[in-house]
Parts: sequence; C-alpha cells; structure tokens
Amino acid sequence: MTVAAVVIGRNEGARLIACLAALEGQVDQVIYVDSGSTDGSVAAAQSRGALVVALDMTQPFTAARARNAGLEKVAEGVEFVQFLDGDCALREGWIATARTFLEDHPDVAVVCGRRRERFPDASIYNRLIDREWDTPVGQALACGGDALMRVAPLRDLGGYRDSLIAGEEPELCVRLHQAGWQIWRLDAEMTWHDAEITRLSQWWKRSQRAGHAFAEGAALHGGPPERHWVAERRRALIWGVALPLAILVLALLISPWALLLLGIYPLQILRLSRHGGLAWAALTTFSKFAEGLGAVQYHLRRMSGRKSEIIEYK
Repeated sequence: MTVAAVVIGRNEGARLIACLAALEGQVDQVIYVDSGSTDGSVAAAQSRGALVVALDMTQPFTAARARNAGLEKVAEGVEFVQFLDGDCALREGWIATARTFLEDHPDVAVVCGRRRERFPDASIYNRLIDREWDTPVGQALACGGDALMRVAPLRDLGGYRDSLIAGEEPELCVRLHQAGWQIWRLDAEMTWHDAEITRLSQWWKRSQRAGHAFAEGAALHGGPPERHWVAERRRALIWGVALPLAILVLALLISPWALLLLGIYPLQILRLSRHGGLAWAALTTFSKFAEGLGAVQYHLRRMSGRKSEIIEYK
C-alpha cells in the first residue's frame, strides 16, 4: 500500500458520504475518526469499507487529537497519508498529482492544492472563505486541514500537537521546517469544502478561534526566525482590543468627543477595500474584535493555568 486517507468528522451527514465516495479508487486505506456523531456517521463509514476509530470523548476534543488517532491506524508500509475534514471531498486526480510531486521532491514533506467552497454563493461568508483558501502557489509556510503528507517525518515529530484547539496544521509545519522539510502548494484542484456559514454569529466564532490560534501559535513559536503568527496576534490585539479600549477610556475620563476617534474603523475599511472590495474589508475589520477576544482569552487562560475551551462555530 502507498497512500492512506484519514478523515475526521462529527455529524457531517451527506457530506461525509460524499467525502468517502470521492476517496474510492484514489487511496489504498481509508480511516475515519469519529468524534461522537449521533447521525449514523459511524455506520455509514463502516458500510463503505472505512476503518472507523471512535475518539474518546471523555477527553477534550481537538481536530489535532482526531488526526493523530487516525495516523496511529495507518498501516505499516504506507508512505503517504491524505488528511481530510469530513465536510470535504477529494478532487479526481489530486492524489496522483500530489504523490508524483512528493516522489520527485524528496525534501518536501507536505503538499496541498486548491481547496474550493462547493457553495460560494450561498452566503457572503462562504464567498470570502473560498477566497481565503486561494493561497499562493509554490513553496509555502503552512498547509490547511487537507494535505498529502509523508508518514515518516510526521511520525518522527509526534504528529500534530494534541492540545491546540485551532491552527494545528501551521504549527506542525513550523516544526517540519525546523527539521529541514519543505511544504508546497501546487497549482492543482485538491478538494471541495462546504463551510456552511450563513450567520454573522458563525463568522464571529470562527474569527474568535483564529485569534486564539494566533495567540497560542505566537506563544509557541513567536521567536525568531519563525515569528509564527506574531504579526497576526499583534493586529488582533491592537485593532480588536487596545484601540477600542483606549478610545473608551478617553471618552470616560476626558471627553465624550473622543468617541469620534472610532471613525478610524470606517477609514480602515475604506483603505482595505482598495485591495479586496468593501464586503471583504468590512468583515476583515469586524473580525479583529473577535480575533482580539480570542487572543485575550488564550492569554488569560494561560495565566490562570486553565485549559483552552473548544470554540464551536457550526
């Protein structure tokens, strides 16, 4: 056997069935890690020949822990493993393209391609997420949840960091870089994804998770040369926390006229809109408040010694 696939999911329903169907004929082994589904996902995966791993839900759930549980079940002799979220479906031909690239480039540990939203017009959020997935082609700093990886270096590094509630893939890539490996984004179609974000509250929670990941990633690898997510954490804390608090304090202690300083946010939206349009600029600016909250939550929990809580947005 050459290639295995590890799929993680919980209550993905028809999306999981589509995910497993797309893997048929493309990989040699399919492992599905279920995180407490109640919609028949386990039976559906078993009926399609997948090896099912039921994650121990008495322990705090993280996608990293689920992926590691799947990695443990990859058969001996398998050289590559394709990681997938259960709301994704592999594109025809991706495995062959990615495997060939890895075979031709022995210094590359991870390859990813173009993830696309299946329903980008369902909401402004889906449309912006589809744009977010379109990362530059070539050597990259990180991959996302969908990627084909070499099994050996992944196991050598102990897999994903179990404790991370988000951002586990970029953190793994930092460690791979430190070990001398490369990550590449190929100009090839890789997966369909269904974000299914239709409400502002979901976008807020997603951004809050991102802020938490920025803070935790910077705490782990913020020193040089990586400076992992230091700039992202700084922007979240300045725009989402420091500036609004400073303006509020000025308004309370000096003059209510200080609230006019909040006009910096519409100006920021106009500045950003020149690069990505008004909707993208507005939601990007709005996201900084959620990201700032997530970053503050991480630092408060770290100071108190408490474990981070999972931030669900679906």
